[in-house]
Amino acid sequence: MVAAAATLWLARFLGPVAAGVHPEWSLPWAPSLGIAFAFRLDGLALAMALLICGIGALIFLYAATYFATDRRLGTLLVTLSFFAVSMLGLVCADDAITLFLFWEGTTITSWLLVGFDHERREARAAAVQALLITGAGGLALLAGLLVMSAVAGTTRLSEMNAAGDVFRQSAAYAPMLLLVLLGCFTKSAQVPFHFWLPGAMAAPTPVSAYLHSATMVKAGVYLLARLTPALGGTELWTGLLVPVGAVTMILGSVWAARQTDMKLMLAQTTLMGLSALVMLIGLGTEAAIAAAMTFLLVHAFYKAALFLTVGMIEKGAGSRDYRHVAGLARAMPLTATAAAISGLSMAGFPPLFGFVGKELIYEATLTGAAVTLAALVANLFMVICAGMVAIRPFHGAERRSPKDRPGDPAWGLWLGPLVLSGFSLLFGLAPALAGDWLIAPMVAAVTGEEMHGHLALWHGLTPMLVLSLVTFALGILGYLALDRLRDGLAKAEPGLPRMESWYEGALAGIFTLARSVTAASQNGQMTHYLRATFAACAVLTWGGVVLGRMAWPGFTPGPGLIDWMVVAIILASVAVVLVTRSRLTAICALGGVGSGIAIVFVLYGAIDVAMTQLFVEILVVVFMAIAMVRLPSWGEIPFHPGNALIAVVLGLGVTLGTLAVLGTPLDPYLTTFFEANSVPKAGGHNIVNVILVDFRGFDTLGETSVIVIAGIAAIAALRAGRRRLRGAPRR
Repeated sequence: MVAAAATLWLARFLGPVAAGVHPEWSLPWAPSLGIAFAFRLDGLALAMALLICGIGALIFLYAATYFATDRRLGTLLVTLSFFAVSMLGLVCADDAITLFLFWEGTTITSWLLVGFDHERREARAAAVQALLITGAGGLALLAGLLVMSAVAGTTRLSEMNAAGDVFRQSAAYAPMLLLVLLGCFTKSAQVPFHFWLPGAMAAPTPVSAYLHSATMVKAGVYLLARLTPALGGTELWTGLLVPVGAVTMILGSVWAARQTDMKLMLAQTTLMGLSALVMLIGLGTEAAIAAAMTFLLVHAFYKAALFLTVGMIEKGAGSRDYRHVAGLARAMPLTATAAAISGLSMAGFPPLFGFVGKELIYEATLTGAAVTLAALVANLFMVICAGMVAIRPFHGAERRSPKDRPGDPAWGLWLGPLVLSGFSLLFGLAPALAGDWLIAPMVAAVTGEEMHGHLALWHGLTPMLVLSLVTFALGILGYLALDRLRDGLAKAEPGLPRMESWYEGALAGIFTLARSVTAASQNGQMTHYLRATFAACAVLTWGGVVLGRMAWPGFTPGPGLIDWMVVAIILASVAVVLVTRSRLTAICALGGVGSGIAIVFVLYGAIDVAMTQLFVEILVVVFMAIAMVRLPSWGEIPFHPGNALIAVVLGLGVTLGTLAVLGTPLDPYLTTFFEANSVPKAGGHNIVNVILVDFRGFDTLGETSVIVIAGIAAIAALRAGRRRLRGAPRR
């Protein structure tokens, strides 16, 4: 209901947006950085939002019926809702950081959706694969957006698009473009990151329909279109997008025709559709952008309808393998009707919307033989796959299936495919309706100019029509010779690159490295951990001393006898700690070190600090003595020269670092502030106490909490070890 209401609310903006009015909303987020929750509804954002909410409403209804008896229905609907909100925020965002926030929202929620059947190992593996690939691409995208923001001096996408020349003339253009494309290619499953998309078919059918038609996989294509004014129009842009799109189209065609699982076949045809959009956006002409925006809508309508149809076939006939189902049209007439209309739109037959989109694609690709050939091959296989998904299961002789008497399912399942196929028919018969209200504003949002011309079903005898007729003829022949075609493709497929093996090898290497590092660093020996910690501290300390370029304090001779006596006490106590084998003696010697420091405070007039230091030392000595005498004997600990070296180096580094800090000029601002405000604002005459309790009270609370937590952990560790060491002798 919410998605349907949102669709109606968004529809009221069709007129204003088509007239060039773009509503904006903004909420400050980090004003000092110029970051805000900014949203802008132009033609591209509105069309995507309508698809997300409109198709989403039908998906929610379908899912509620599909999982009517499943106790996980509530979890699925909530996750789908978060996913839809993330997509809405992504397409409407006018701030780069806001866009990235919602971008990652789609990554996380899609991970949950793909792994919805988490009891199955395949679902878990597919979800992790999608998360790792799209998540890594998201990090690259973040870097690219940050570079773009630095170059443009703003995070607003609309302002970035207005500064396209600034980006194209920048020395950072190539790096920022590569980073952004990496994020978009991983999200929209372009070669070589395509392999996660078929694996995502582990998701339930409603989820697959939503992911592939209007949401996640379109996010990368959407961002390419959104940033075309800022980054497009260069040889590098075209030289990257067009080949990647063309190669993915052809490979997706081969992989799709090889499948017998109709759901997996539709997933592979999604690769073909997305790559066509990438190629068209890369071409960048007005005709190519118009074709891309039209096909974006065409693909959303037929792909969602066909996925939902496959779900109904599986429910009715018990199988998704087209070899095991046939002759279902009589038993499932509504399902067959929706499948036929959507399948013909996918194949590009008139008078459906898919025919209009195919004509525009051919018109845009006539500029080059290579892209025309790629489009022809992709459309040819699209016809074949449409026949296998939408025609073959419903016609021919009936075959045995796991369910004896299939029939049309509940209305909540067939309503969505019928509505979506109805849009394919409506916009095919009246393409100007979609062109004027949706596609023209979308093109204007991408190119910054009004679209010339209007969409029409018939343009007369044109090269595009000839190519369409050739596509139909070859596609029908390929469908009739399907078995031989599949055998031929099966022989050719082993020669194609398998990026899955690269991914699996990289993942195995990461796990091996992680196990090696863990085995080396987490060996259960406290001395090992302390050695690593102190060595790292020594490196950091000496790095600061050597590279910090700090001033050194001047030394004046003349310390008194008392000063030398205190130093002697401290050094003697340290020596006792180092050489004694008795815990109690070592603890008392540590108390001597602390007491010597307290005397230093007294000599310099800090009586309160000295008293605090002395009380703390007494308490520490008492508590440590009580704890230590209950521990077993530590036995013989061999001398390690490496440990001694680390200790000496760290000690010298800390000493030199302290001296360097003392030689640095002191900024009197805080001193003056505390002196002036301790009494009037904190009501305390002891500045040190006021700082600890009032001005830095939260710091003190945090430090106290750390000590309490450490104490609790120590008690737990001692109790656990007591059972193992109950019989050990004590000293």
